[in-house]
Amino acid sequence: MRLLEIGVLTILLGFFITFLALLREGEVKFAIGGFIGPIPFGFANEPSLLVLIVFLIFFLLIIFLLFQLFQA
Repeated sequence: MRLLEIGVLTILLGFFITFLALLREGEVKFAIGGFIGPIPFGFANEPSLLVLIVFLIFFLLIIFLLFQLFQA
């Protein structure tokens, strides 16, 4: 249950930071990524952020697979 609370707080923190960025003058850049089953996806309003989020997604996939492999 503790992990669920940490996840929800992280999502709320992301929404809060995005809201604060919208209050500033200028352009807001964002990138969102994740998995739907085994398929990674990503959306961004700048190509360099999309490349970054895709690399982060694959890095997290490797970490997840390593944890699954070495789990007792």
